[in-house]
Amino acid sequence: MSRPVTLVSGQWADLSFEEICAKAAAFGFDGLEIASWGDHMDLRAAAADPSYAAAKKAVLARHGLRAWALQAHLQGQCVADPWDPRLDGFAPPEAKGRPEAIRAWAAAEMLAAPRAAKAMGCQVVTAFMGSPIWRYWYSFPQTTEAMVEAGYAEVVRLWSPILDEFDRQGVRFALEVHPTEIAFDYYSAKRLVEAFGGRRTLGFNFDPSHLLWQGLDPALFLRDFADRVYHVHMKDVKLRRDGRAGILGSHLAFGDLRRGWDFVSIGHGDVDFDAIIRELNAAGYSGPLSVEWEDAGMDREHGARESLERVRAYDFAPSALAFDAAMRK
Repeated sequence: MSRPVTLVSGQWADLSFEEICAKAAAFGFDGLEIASWGDHMDLRAAAADPSYAAAKKAVLARHGLRAWALQAHLQGQCVADPWDPRLDGFAPPEAKGRPEAIRAWAAAEMLAAPRAAKAMGCQVVTAFMGSPIWRYWYSFPQTTEAMVEAGYAEVVRLWSPILDEFDRQGVRFALEVHPTEIAFDYYSAKRLVEAFGGRRTLGFNFDPSHLLWQGLDPALFLRDFADRVYHVHMKDVKLRRDGRAGILGSHLAFGDLRRGWDFVSIGHGDVDFDAIIRELNAAGYSGPLSVEWEDAGMDREHGARESLERVRAYDFAPSALAFDAAMRK
């Protein structure tokens, strides 16, 4: 099995779409997971104007690239998050500082996302959902079960009309399980699936880096949610248990070597990618392996090239026969 390897364009949104396509092709990637910020993708334009999507597909084709997924993390975060000043960094100028305007903008963007994906020939949108209750993760002041239940109910209320549109368009929604989301670890992800009644539109964008530093085994998460893994991010994380810094980050910026953990380029951290490939093979996953490159201590072009080489080396097909089959005769 030779899975396509794509590059998440979100960390390259300072470049034009033409520029990132040229770079990704020169690096050797098979395609992009296209972010909906910068000028990489305007979700509403792609949803409404066939010529817009056609022009984007023409740029991809000119560079020998494909797209399997669109990325809408920033807009998705604003759907269920209670307002705080940081959301203004995601919102358009006319909505900044206006919580209901931000939420309305975000919901409209996410309603357009599956139509944009369909127009681009993509079957998956990766995104965040936000969370009304992330601020309650540590139970002091005390968090009641009723508060948690109300938070999940609010997410279901806000996101059900959006997922209905995903159903209509035949596009799947892949939530990235991630701190600050309503599903941030194993049991919160399980509870989210149950809150939505197991609807199949909702699945996960599997990213091992966000699970490992929390103390989870990413391979076990992948095994238990195999039928809901609709997309895969390849990203590494380095754990540094030096007795000073813990898993909460200590308000130290990414790239600060005093941190207890940090995102690093693939192969420079502690993620067991061999175990992940074996779980993907067992699950029959044949979709893209998408490099989300986030290493504050390394040149990104060097990191992109090296990550591509390492992902191709990690990936392997499952065996078509038992290794001891010949000995049975």
